[in-house]
Amino acid sequence: MDKNIAIEFQGVGKQYRLGRVGTGTLQHDLNRFWQTRIMGREDPYLKIGEVNDRSQKAHSDYVWALKDINFKVEQGDVVGIIGKNGAGKSTLLKLLSHITAPSTGDIFYRGRIASLLEVGTGFHGELTGKENIYMNGAVLGMTKHEIKRKLDDIIEFAGVEKYIDTPVKRYSSGMTVRLGFAVAAFLEPEILVVDEVLTVGDAEFQKRAIGKMDDVAKNGGRTVLFVSHNMTSVRSLCNNGILLENGTIKSAGKINDIVDQYIHKEPNLQGFDLTNYTDFQGNGCLRIGKVEISTEGEPNGIVYNTKPVTLRIEILNPQKLSGALEVAGRIRTKNHFYTLYFGSRLKSTVFKTPNKESFYIEVIFDKLAFIPGTYYLGFELKFNSDIIYWADELVAFEIKDNDFYGSGDILNNGVFLADQHWKIL
Repeated sequence: MDKNIAIEFQGVGKQYRLGRVGTGTLQHDLNRFWQTRIMGREDPYLKIGEVNDRSQKAHSDYVWALKDINFKVEQGDVVGIIGKNGAGKSTLLKLLSHITAPSTGDIFYRGRIASLLEVGTGFHGELTGKENIYMNGAVLGMTKHEIKRKLDDIIEFAGVEKYIDTPVKRYSSGMTVRLGFAVAAFLEPEILVVDEVLTVGDAEFQKRAIGKMDDVAKNGGRTVLFVSHNMTSVRSLCNNGILLENGTIKSAGKINDIVDQYIHKEPNLQGFDLTNYTDFQGNGCLRIGKVEISTEGEPNGIVYNTKPVTLRIEILNPQKLSGALEVAGRIRTKNHFYTLYFGSRLKSTVFKTPNKESFYIEVIFDKLAFIPGTYYLGFELKFNSDIIYWADELVAFEIKDNDFYGSGDILNNGVFLADQHWKIL
């Protein structure tokens, strides 16, 4: 491997058997062992399987989470790994972090790797925060003196000084991820691997974490692989990007070009019935069903920018769970620009879920004062303060003009409309 290359993937693939541990049968396991270990042949089960397309029903018991992945990362590069849910982003990081092994291909890297893939990664719940810092440092190959030199900086950055001698099992998820990130960043690995776990932290910590990763890369000369759905963070932090789609690399190059390719595409709209939609983030214990958005007297999906707009959302609760529910939504333009975030929490409204398998939530807007055109609606559900459903650009609706300014003019520039009162002084 070239001395300037920090990471190299050569023909890497990861295959899983759906719904099984191992191959699922003793016959398959014995056949795999005989062919690969005794006869020295290729694994026969790697010749079959499908790409990992979550939107299609599987016709094989085997699926490729990643297939034929080839790329190089130079030392000091900050690379954003982006793509839809299920594209293979987290699997790629887990392969690099030795959490799982590739089914095919080889992975080469130079230096120590620190990974932050999910809350509590590498932590022992019975040990205190301080003991976990020393343990993680030792795993990275650092001496006790090196760890001690960084200890105060780690504790201060994580903001857990009061609880540093408390067992980690008593930490909140936010405290755990703050300490985990601080350990990974301050113990100076040559390669830092960060998944979207930073979304667990509060806004202030996320901002500090992004700043620290930027400092690690630009001033420390270390290599960073960063997975996120936050394109603003990806653009500001990364210089190169890799776009994954269904377990394969769709494109790679400069980060702005890759992000533009990812977001400037037509949304994968599902119509107004999301009952069978599965490509969302969260555990989905409550989900979105049917959606209605309209101005009174108009068909579903047609609203006027001068009249009240009613949005009715069916909430599917198949387990009849009881708890606190918050509903929020986002409206985007055709250019994927966020125009509006709205949510029940903003109006101090938290619903108690009824004992039903489905029910409706309704919100009424006095008007949506946007220029005429097509807009896209996405949703977020919080249940007992945890995000359990999040998906963007699910429903398309049309905003029509009804002579907003009373002048007969229809605007096609900008996004927002506002009442105006002119006079000469």
